Parts: sequence; C-alpha cells; structure tokens
Amino acid sequence: MSDYSRSAYESAKRRAGTLLTGALSAALVMIVLLGVMWAVEVVDFTMNGSLDREFGIVGLEPSGLMGIFFAPFLHVGFGHLMANSLPLLILGFLAALRGIGRFFAASLLIIVIGGIGTWATSGLDTVTVGASGLVFGYFGYVLARGIFDRRVFDILIGIGVAVVYYSILWGLLPNQQGISWQGHLFGLLGGVISAWLLRRKREAL
Repeated sequence: MSDYSRSAYESAKRRAGTLLTGALSAALVMIVLLGVMWAVEVVDFTMNGSLDREFGIVGLEPSGLMGIFFAPFLHVGFGHLMANSLPLLILGFLAALRGIGRFFAASLLIIVIGGIGTWATSGLDTVTVGASGLVFGYFGYVLARGIFDRRVFDILIGIGVAVVYYSILWGLLPNQQGISWQGHLFGLLGGVISAWLLRRKREAL
C-alpha cells in the first residue's frame, strides 16, 4: 500500500470512528431525554395532570414565563407524548450528530425562542405544553444547518428530513383545535436561528 493510500485509509477510518462515536452519543442523549419525558408523564398522570397546569406556558401571564423551561417535558396524556416521541427521537438524533455541546445549545435556544413566542402570541390564560416545539425546532435546525455550514453530509441529511417530514409543516396553520400552532411556528424559527448562530465558523481568506 502506498503512503497516499495508507493516509487516505487512516483518514477515512478516523472519520468513520468519529461519526460512530457521535451517533452513539446522540442516541444515548435522546433515549435519556425521552426517558425523562415519560417519567414526568407518569408522575403527572398520578397527579391528574396538575403538573401541566402548574408548569405549562401560560399565555400573556408574567408568572407563566417560567413554564418556558418546563413545558417541553410535559404532555396532555400518554397519547400526546407518544405522538411526539418518534419524530423527537429521530430529529433530535440527527440534530445531535454534530456534537452534544452544540446540540444542547441549539435545544436551549429553541426552547427559549419558541417558548417566548408562544407565550406572547397565545390567548390570555392559555396553557401550552408538549415537545412539539422541540420537534419543529430540530426540523428547522437540521434543514438550515446544511445550508449555513455547507457540509455535503449535512445537506444530504437536510434533504432527507425535508422529504420525509415535510407534512409536519401543516402544523403551522392555525386551524387545528387544541394544537398550538404558535409553539410549532416559533419552535421552527428557533431551530433556524440556532443553526445560524451555531454555524461552523470559516477562516478568513
């Protein structure tokens, strides 16, 4: 084997190892995150849903702003949580592939931007809970990351996500009773903004 071939092989081996490590870390983080959500829902079930009312985002109520950080972990029953679990697992995993630190930063930005937007545009005393804001946020983040980072791998992931999950964009329309389109819209915006703020820095020429 020539020195060039050996170097190319070692480089490919390192990239594969890095990708595998990132995938395992991303999977572990998402499994733990979902596990926490399910544990919280079990507790909320035993308390007749009182956690939703106490820690959800209460529209236009100053004290309801604290719910921004708790609402993504709360759901209106197990059916609500089940509907969010698979897309959250898949999109969160793809969002976390580029590094756990970057993923947590993006998640925080999505929660804050999505939560404040939901609080400001929801009706007075409206209580909003659920991880769908994160789902839309990760969707927007994965799509925009490929555009802003200009990595072929991320662009391909973004295209795949767009093809498979484009139908969730119907959730942005304010025509579904009991569904927070505000949380979806501002979660999506939070994901795009996160991808821009956390984009890969390029060296000046």
